[in-house]
Amino acid sequence: MAFPVIGEPNTGDTAWMLASSALVLLMTPGLAFFYGGMVRGKNVLNMIMMSISAMGLITVLWSLYGFSVAFGDDKGNLFGDPTQYFGLKSVFGGSYLATTDPAAPAAVPLAGTIPLSVFVAFQLMFAIITVALISGAVADRLKFGSWLLFAGVWATIVYFPVSHWVFSFDGITGETGGWIANKLKAIDFAGGTAVHINAGIAGLVLAIILGKRKGWPKTPMRPHNLPFVMLGAGLLWFGWYGFNAGSAVGSNGIAGATFVTTTIGTAAAMLAWLLVEKFRDGKPTSLGAASGIVAGLVAITPSCSSVNVVGALAIGIVAGALCALAVGLKFRFGFDDSLDVVGVHLVGGLVGTLMVGLVATSEAPAAVEGLFYGGGFDQLGKQAVGAFAVLIFSGVVTAIIALAIKYTIGLRANEEAEFQGMDESEHAETAYDFAAVGGTARTAVKEA
Repeated sequence: MAFPVIGEPNTGDTAWMLASSALVLLMTPGLAFFYGGMVRGKNVLNMIMMSISAMGLITVLWSLYGFSVAFGDDKGNLFGDPTQYFGLKSVFGGSYLATTDPAAPAAVPLAGTIPLSVFVAFQLMFAIITVALISGAVADRLKFGSWLLFAGVWATIVYFPVSHWVFSFDGITGETGGWIANKLKAIDFAGGTAVHINAGIAGLVLAIILGKRKGWPKTPMRPHNLPFVMLGAGLLWFGWYGFNAGSAVGSNGIAGATFVTTTIGTAAAMLAWLLVEKFRDGKPTSLGAASGIVAGLVAITPSCSSVNVVGALAIGIVAGALCALAVGLKFRFGFDDSLDVVGVHLVGGLVGTLMVGLVATSEAPAAVEGLFYGGGFDQLGKQAVGAFAVLIFSGVVTAIIALAIKYTIGLRANEEAEFQGMDESEHAETAYDFAAVGGTARTAVKEA
């Protein structure tokens, strides 16, 4: 069969996927607020810029060759054919609108039941936020130019191939897809491996190579704006329905089931995180609530299509509790993961991916059974292979990229720039005007 297939798109599926694409794009500004509120006031613009810049950079790379590497015909179980959709060729064309003649319906390149162009846009949003997630591990000290170089190279040789392994199914955009989806048959409905484990281990490796912030961990580096953090968490939860329910690639029962399990798992994780804080620290915090929301979203992402209500609750509770405990590992092992990318995304991604092998049930859309439902260890083994294959590949290649940049143009801002703040030193801007409020008309004219 020749790809892409030309046909008439389903209007309901198309409408839902356009909305889902926009929801997932909104997650990146949400992440920018989430991360931006967690850093000190002198670094907030730089933190936001690292997310927003990914929207521009990854969009250009995706349109040139990224989509083709991710969704072209498989080449040696490594990546998709980079020439198949280079420059998004074959994505446009056909009869965009139906005519009044029943014999002349709309007929455009398709991915399943939706226009291929919509599928391209939807998957682009995943690529953008995966790259942006890494930035939280290296806040306050990474040069902006080095970030852009790292982001572009990492997306090209890590994310695009891993996306092919996990998201490219046989017969959708090409004859043969990726090995994790089609040969191993591990379940990763919306990106526990390709997005969260991938970004989480990359953040860990990059943070280690970059080194600790000056004064960490003795100097307090408290979040400067907790309302930003809560706003970001709310936008992420809202956008995540496009992330998870949108991965049904249609307006159907799978989208409905994953919408519900996403909500349940996230709610349970938030409560579990707050409970850990209450017992450990004496007080539940707004930062804990926001972090618990994100941990639950991360963990339910790979598993939302394979669990029922009980499974979603179990994954949320385990993820919320373990991630709340895991964020302290950086102090024990001495790596400066500034905004807990490792504790939330790597640990949460592993929890959600591996627990599919435990609590998956045949009544869910994926129709597989985990260990606790009589399925044995088969699915758990598949989940482990998929998760750790991505973890090892991403970790090793990230180290190579980071070391290459470190010993060429350099990764880290100098000590003076770090002390001054990344907003001023990297962007010649500040988020807040700290000049005294008030004064006279004369002083206002003088300042002008």
